[in-house]
Amino acid sequence: MFHSFKRVLRFRSPHLGRSALVSGWLGLGLFPTSLFAAPDELRFVDVTAESGIRFEHINGPRVEKKYLFEAKGGGLAFLDYDNDGWQDLLLAQGSTLEQFKNGQTLPCTLYRNLGNGRFEDVSQESGMTQGGWAMGIATGDYDNDGDVDIYVAELRANKLYRNDGNGTFTEVGAVAGVRSEEWSASAAFGDYDQDGDLDLYVSNYVALDLDHLIEPGAQSFCQYRGRPDLCGPMGLRAAPNVLYRNNGDGTFSDVTESSGVGESNYYYSLGVVWSDLDRDGDPDLLVANDSSANQLFLNEGAGKFSEIGFISGLAASGDGGFQASMGIDVADYDRDGKPDVFMTHFANDYSTLYNNRGDLLFEDVTSKAKLVQPEWLLVSWGTRFADFDLDGWLDIFHANGHVYPFLIDAGWSEEYEQPASLFLNQKDGTFADYSARAGEALTIRKVSRGVAFADYDNDGDIDIAIANLNDAPRLLRNESPKQNHWLMFRLAGHSSNRDGIGALITIRVGEEVQQWEMKRSVGIYSSSDPRAHFGLSRAAKADNVEVRWPSGKVQTFSDVRVDTHYVIDEEEGLSIEAFKAPQR
Repeated sequence: MFHSFKRVLRFRSPHLGRSALVSGWLGLGLFPTSLFAAPDELRFVDVTAESGIRFEHINGPRVEKKYLFEAKGGGLAFLDYDNDGWQDLLLAQGSTLEQFKNGQTLPCTLYRNLGNGRFEDVSQESGMTQGGWAMGIATGDYDNDGDVDIYVAELRANKLYRNDGNGTFTEVGAVAGVRSEEWSASAAFGDYDQDGDLDLYVSNYVALDLDHLIEPGAQSFCQYRGRPDLCGPMGLRAAPNVLYRNNGDGTFSDVTESSGVGESNYYYSLGVVWSDLDRDGDPDLLVANDSSANQLFLNEGAGKFSEIGFISGLAASGDGGFQASMGIDVADYDRDGKPDVFMTHFANDYSTLYNNRGDLLFEDVTSKAKLVQPEWLLVSWGTRFADFDLDGWLDIFHANGHVYPFLIDAGWSEEYEQPASLFLNQKDGTFADYSARAGEALTIRKVSRGVAFADYDNDGDIDIAIANLNDAPRLLRNESPKQNHWLMFRLAGHSSNRDGIGALITIRVGEEVQQWEMKRSVGIYSSSDPRAHFGLSRAAKADNVEVRWPSGKVQTFSDVRVDTHYVIDEEEGLSIEAFKAPQR
C-alpha cells in the first residue's frame, strides 16, 4: 500500500494531472477510438443525502496522520440481515488512538433498507453496540440457519456477530474461537473443505504495539519520496494470517499450520478472496499482500493447500516487481471460461490485470488491456468486476484515495483526494476509461477505501457504496437506461452451505457463455450483494442456466426469462424471488 517498493517513472511528467495525461495520449493517437464508443448513457448518481444515511467515519485525526493505522480506513457491507429481499448496509467505524486506549470507541452502524430508496439506522435495536476500531467486514451464514452473520476485522479483538433471526445479533467471537488479537484488515468466508459449512480466513497486516509506536520520520522507512512521514509497512513486522475451520457446532478451529497456509505466512496482507481458480470444484485462496509477494494457496483437497504464487505469475507484476496490493477480485472478464484476477495498487505504479492462460498460469496483461496509464497517479482500494452497463461483459470499478495528507498543499501531481475509476469492457481484451463520462458522481474527489456492490433498489443493475476516510460514505445509484436486459440469482443451499458460496453459475445465450462464481467478500475490507448478476444485452431470454453447487450437484434450467430476480434452491429448483413491500 505504501512507498517502500520504489519504481521508476518511465513515461510521465510529475507535473501532469490525470486529465492532462489522457488528453496528451489521445493527441498522440495512443488510445483506441473505442474510448468514445459510449454505452447507452451509463450514469451513476449520488443519492446519499436522500437515502437517509447519516454516518461520519472516524480514523485518527482528519489531517495529521502520524501512524499507519490512522491512514488505513475501513470498509462496508451490503447484506440482507432481515431476509426481506432488500440489501441493507453495514458501515465499519474506526476510532482515534486516545479514544481506543481509553475504551471510548463507537460501534459499527447498521442501516436497514426500507425498499423505497431510503435507509434507517437500526444499530441500537440490532444489538451491534460493541465499540472498537473496525476495518474489514465479512458476511456469511456460518451456522446455516438461513440468515446472514457478520465478522468484523479490527485493530484488536475481532468480533463475530451471530444473527439471531429476529432482527438482532449476539457477539460470539470469543465463544466461537475467532476473536484474533492481531491487526486484521479483511476476512472472507468460504467452504474450503466442502463439508457444507463456511470456514473463515482472516488477513492480518502489521504486528502492532500501541505502547511502542514509531514516530513519523524516526527511521529510514518512515518517509515518502524523501519527506519524513508515517512509518510502514516495510520495516515493521508483518502479522500472521489465520485460517479457521468451521466445526459445525458454532465453533471454529485454527488450522493455519495443519492446512499448509501457515507456510511463509508473514506478509503484509490486506485483501483476500476465495475462488476456484483451477475450476476443479474446490475453492482456492488468493491473498493480496502490500509491498510483498501475493500468495495463491491451491486447494489440494483433504484440507491441504500448497502455495504457488510465484509459479502462477500472481505473486508479482509482469516485470517481477512486488506491488502494493490492496483490493482484489476474480472473474472471467474475457468469457473464455477461465477466471482472471484484478488487484489494486499504490501511486507511481498500476493496478494489475492478470489473464488466466490455463493450467494455473497468469499473465500480466495490464498494458495490453490499456489500463496502465489511467492508473498511474492513483492509490487504489476497493474493486470488483461487474457488468455495469448490462452488455454481457464484465467491467472494472475501483475507488481511490491517497494516504499522505501533506499532499493537500504539496502541489504534486499526486493528490490526496481522488476520483473513482470505471473501466468498460471493450469485448476485445481491452478496457476504456469511462470514469469521467458516467456522471458527476464518479468525478467527485474523496479519500476512499472499501467499496461494496449491490442491486440495493432491486431494479436489476449494480449500484455502489463507497467508504471514505474520515468522511461520510457515498451511495451511488446506477441510473442507466434499461435498454439492455439482466438476470439475478440468489442461492439457497442444503447439502451445500446455505449461501451457496463457491457455486458456479453458467448461462448460455446462443453461442455466448457467461459465468459467475458465488462469493460475498471482494475488494478490500468489504462484502457485497451475494446474488449472481448477469447482463444480457438485448437477449429476451437465457437459453440455459446451469448451477454447479459445492456439494457437486448440478441443476439446469432452460428458457429463463430476463429482467427477473430468481431464487435457486438446491433441492426445489428455480423460483421467482419475492420481496417484502417497501416500508413507508
